[in-house]
Amino acid sequence: MSERQRRQWAAAEARELGHGGVTAVARATGLSRTTITAGRRELDLPDKHRRDFATRVRRPGGGRKPLTESDAGLLAALAALIEPVTRGDPTSPLRWTCKSTRRLAEELTGQDHAVGANTVAALLRQDGYSLQANRKTREGLSHPDRNAQFEYINRMVRRFDRDGEPAISVDTKKKEIIGDFKNAGREWRPQGAPQHVRVHDFIDPKLGKAIPYGVYDILNNQGWVSVGIDHDTARFAAHSIGRWWQRMGSRRFPRATQLLITADGGGSNSWRCRLWKVALQELANDLDLTLRVCHFPPGTSKWNKIEHRLFSFITQNWRGQPLVTHQSVVNLIAGTTTRTGLIVKAELDRNQYDTAIKVTDAELAALKLTPDKFHGEWNYWLSPQ
Repeated sequence: MSERQRRQWAAAEARELGHGGVTAVARATGLSRTTITAGRRELDLPDKHRRDFATRVRRPGGGRKPLTESDAGLLAALAALIEPVTRGDPTSPLRWTCKSTRRLAEELTGQDHAVGANTVAALLRQDGYSLQANRKTREGLSHPDRNAQFEYINRMVRRFDRDGEPAISVDTKKKEIIGDFKNAGREWRPQGAPQHVRVHDFIDPKLGKAIPYGVYDILNNQGWVSVGIDHDTARFAAHSIGRWWQRMGSRRFPRATQLLITADGGGSNSWRCRLWKVALQELANDLDLTLRVCHFPPGTSKWNKIEHRLFSFITQNWRGQPLVTHQSVVNLIAGTTTRTGLIVKAELDRNQYDTAIKVTDAELAALKLTPDKFHGEWNYWLSPQ
């Protein structure tokens, strides 16, 4: 068939297939969508004009040449724009760029290489590029005693379990803005009736935000979450642990003399935070318990039990649900259950927590704090004064 016959035949096949026909024929024949679309326009012409087209057939090799032939410097100019920002192994068959095709086309046109964004995309695909998203694989630098600290924490949890003493995992969940904002995930609703939320996620000053601080009982698969409304500080964290003990822990461990706390190395419960230690000393005094603290090594927060034993299920439970009020956050957290029998209780904490508290050397020295022989900065205990 001639060029004209090919495109009109392909257009007729695409029309016969209906919706999606152009794409299907393009994949099957190798003809471009533009060519097939042009053939459809020709088929839609009146008979008189169609006969005029029938008498005009381009000779083989005729027509406009590819830009790579008519503009010999185009590929070199495109490579010069991409290479400085290309990531990954330059010898890899799959490379990618962080510049958009539109931006690349504008820069090339400014260098007297007239080209469109679609052509740039086609040239990139021919050269082995593709659009890719980031992939989380790197954990950062690994501390040389990382595994030893994991083993230490494991031994401590086993020891407390054997002795019938409580062991908990603590952390702050991601802060959530309150209001009719979009929440990631989907839920079952009548077809065509999604829940309408705001377009922009700008915090509402009147509603504020929710700061969930969680306490997970490692040995009994129970969780507690204090939902704060002010700031995520060390005193807020310690107060949340205290509320867990009053509402859940003391009932489960009425004869406890110690409490093991496993925590991340950063945030409001950071091992570097002086106020965290001061707040724990106050908590040890109030509860009359010796608090044994073990921090996870840097860059290993995802191994904290509370992340995948409590927080992950809370996120699943409220997926697709706008968090319109603080009470709705509390109710959704408290309604979280699992097949393994997870029990979760939650409470709203309306207290205000000062962020400008400075702990002096004298105040720190007055604490009844004992560092462990193994990484005393990560492992220590505070006895009641």
